[in-house]
Amino acid sequence: MKTCLVAGGAGFIGSWLCKDLIEKGYRVVCLDNMITGHRENINIDNNNFVFVNHNVINPINLEEKIDFIFHLASPASPVHYQKHPVETLLANSVGTMNLLTLAEKNNARFLFASSSEVYGDPKEHPQKETYFGNVNPNGPRSCYDEGKRFGEALVSSFSGVDWRIVRLFNTYGPCMNKNDGRVVPNFITQALSNKPITIYGDGKQTRSFCYISDMIKGLERTMVSDKARGQVINLGNPSEITMLELADIIIELTGSKSEIIFKDMPVDDPTRRRPDITKAKNLLGWEPNVDIRHGLKSTIDYFKSK
Repeated sequence: MKTCLVAGGAGFIGSWLCKDLIEKGYRVVCLDNMITGHRENINIDNNNFVFVNHNVINPINLEEKIDFIFHLASPASPVHYQKHPVETLLANSVGTMNLLTLAEKNNARFLFASSSEVYGDPKEHPQKETYFGNVNPNGPRSCYDEGKRFGEALVSSFSGVDWRIVRLFNTYGPCMNKNDGRVVPNFITQALSNKPITIYGDGKQTRSFCYISDMIKGLERTMVSDKARGQVINLGNPSEITMLELADIIIELTGSKSEIIFKDMPVDDPTRRRPDITKAKNLLGWEPNVDIRHGLKSTIDYFKSK
C-alpha cells in the first residue's frame, strides 16, 4: 500500500484530498498545525488515516516510508494570509524546503500547490503557465503571492526530487470556511441571511470557479502522471464569470431577498482571472466538468446544513 503525505490536510482542499485518497486505497498521513484547518474536516474513521499536528516550518521526522507528498500547507484566503503574513511566507519557503528534504530522503514524488496569485493582476488573458505575472512584491497580498512564487523557485531548483507544480485557480465547494473572506462563502452566507451581498468594485471583475471534486481529480492526476514531472500546470475552470453574475446566480438559487451593495476594491485585487488549461488537457487529459450552477447548489446545501 502506497502512503501519501498531505501537508495542510485539514484545510478545505486538503481534507477533500485526504478522503479521496483513502477511498482509492492509499494510506494517508495528514500533517497540519490547524492555523486555518479544522478538525471537523478530517473526522475520518479509517485505519489507513493518521493525523499529525505539526507545523511544516519545523523539521519533519516520520518513521514510515512516504511515497507521495502533496504540499498544500499555507493559509490561502486573503483574510487568513493577511492575518498571518509571516507564517504564510514561512510555510511556502522553510516549509517547502522541509517537505522537499523529506521527499528526497524517501524518494517520494512531490507536488507543490501554488496559486493563480503568482500572476498578480494579469496583463495577459487568459493566463498561460509561461506568463511571468504582474505582482506587487510588498503590498498587502505579497506574503501569499511572493510566498508561492518563492516556493515555485525552490521546488524547481531541487534537482534530486521528482516534482510537479500546480497553479490552483479559485476552487469552491462544501467544507469551505464561511468566515474565510472568499467570495463564494461570503455571497452564500449573506444570501442565506437575506443580508446585503457585498461586491467590491463595480462587479465587472471576473473569476473562474472550479468545483472541488474537479480540482481533486486534477491534483491526483498530476501526481501520478509521469508526463507531469518537472512541469508547471494550471488547474482551474476556464469558464469566466463576473462578480455580478455570480451574485445573481446565488440569489436565484437561495431564493434570497438580498440586495447588492458596492464597496471600494481592495488594493492589488486582480480584475480578471481565467486559466489557460491547454497544458492540463494535453499532459493529463484533465478538464473540469461540473458547471457553476450545479456546484453552487451543492455548496449552498452544505452551508444550509451548518
